[in-house]
Amino acid sequence: MSERKPVYGPDEWQGDPAHELGSPGAFPYTRGVHPSMYRGKLWTMRQYAGFGTAEQTNARFRHLLAAGQTGLSVAFDLPTQMGYDSDHAMAEGEVGRAGVAIDSVDDLARLFEGIPLDKVSTSMTINATASILLAMYVVVGEEHGVTRAQLEGTVQNDILKEFIARGTYIYPIEPSLRLVTDVCRFVAAEGMRFNPISVSGYHMREAGATAAQEVAFTFANGLEYVRRAVAAGLDVNDFAPRVSFFFAAFTDLFEEVAKFRAARRLWARLMKENFQASDAACRLRFHTQTGGSTLTAQQPKNNVVRVAIQALAAVLGGTQSLHTNAYDEALALPTEQSATLALRTQQILAHETGIAETVDPAGGSWYVEALTDQVERSARVLLDGIERAGGAARAVERGVFQEAIAASAYAQQRAIETGESVVVGVNEYGDDQTIPSVPAPDYRALAAAQRRRVAELRGRREAGGVKRALGAIEAAARDPVAPLMEPILAAVRARATVGEMSEVLRGVWGVYKPG
Repeated sequence: MSERKPVYGPDEWQGDPAHELGSPGAFPYTRGVHPSMYRGKLWTMRQYAGFGTAEQTNARFRHLLAAGQTGLSVAFDLPTQMGYDSDHAMAEGEVGRAGVAIDSVDDLARLFEGIPLDKVSTSMTINATASILLAMYVVVGEEHGVTRAQLEGTVQNDILKEFIARGTYIYPIEPSLRLVTDVCRFVAAEGMRFNPISVSGYHMREAGATAAQEVAFTFANGLEYVRRAVAAGLDVNDFAPRVSFFFAAFTDLFEEVAKFRAARRLWARLMKENFQASDAACRLRFHTQTGGSTLTAQQPKNNVVRVAIQALAAVLGGTQSLHTNAYDEALALPTEQSATLALRTQQILAHETGIAETVDPAGGSWYVEALTDQVERSARVLLDGIERAGGAARAVERGVFQEAIAASAYAQQRAIETGESVVVGVNEYGDDQTIPSVPAPDYRALAAAQRRRVAELRGRREAGGVKRALGAIEAAARDPVAPLMEPILAAVRARATVGEMSEVLRGVWGVYKPG
């Protein structure tokens, strides 16, 4: 938490409104990326869901859409994220636990059964295997008569933050970045209404980063991706408008509002300074998720209040889409009831509070503007240090991000343990109530069913075609300039699995081993 003064007045913010703020929808976008913001269109209410089988997750999607959700967001299980099929030894004990198990394009078709892909925007939180899952989404569309140009959504595809804070990487840094860039190339070449990357500060914030670190480290990664795309021949003014971002919203209301406003302004300036980008290519569009690490297992209904405050910060800060966590997520996967309440939280903000009636309602507050400047300055100092040292990829190799976040996380935890930082129901205002238990699904039966499904797929597909398609992926991976998405698409159509395609790439590139 940054230092705050007891009172803010004109002396605390003497910025130039024309230069620092501008108008909503105009550079540097401090006040929002659209002139009318939510008066023209509400943010997308995109609840994150994924558990067990494709059929179970499909049922949750249908429920949320019926309850008024306006976009889908898919959570994949760890084997899918790490490029292992459900029947692989490395998948043992993890199938369907952290998200939905997807082994083949047929699983993805089951996931979206009855959901019109030409009418629903889909976000997929997938990174190391993002190219494969995007290819599967394209093929599901093809097989249901939906063209690539009609598909709309986002694939996270942010591998650098996996090395920094999350851990679902597979290949070494350079081939991983090659895959990221090739997804960007493919989406641009096909004219898809898809964001080929969502540069994610969320996971770094969850790991312990401060607000300023979240902005700085996210933008260091973002600059690395844009440079790679430009080096691969993409026009920054064609590519950058489709770069999206993903931030956390924590409970320090005004710091979070200031963080979002500062982030928009800083990214706009960075794109002008580094790439001479057009104004449209300087717009920071972002998704927000409320802070999972702020949820407590003790007195879990307190989390309803935390989530509402965090969602308020995201909306006051001008987010383009929002996920609100369910209050019971510190205990288990959210129930249908708690997931619906999380969605209702957004709907109450949208329709009952009046927030959507005014663009940037926090703008002009001496306190908010001073905090906005402070976050931008702090993030710029951190970012400039990373850039001088060679950029994000080199900083990952040296552990710069990892060490900074670990130090910040330690300081935050110490503050909680000493009582300097109060967490209601945990280190203050506790009670003798036991932490409630939540029934868990039968994961053993679920995993066994998914393994049978993979075996049946392998038994009915044309083995020769699969072998040839996997060979084409291997040949492309060995050629440093060959496109990768096209052979991956062909393998998906042949019914190659996530694990089989990932194993081919492991064989060529190896795996990343932290130093």
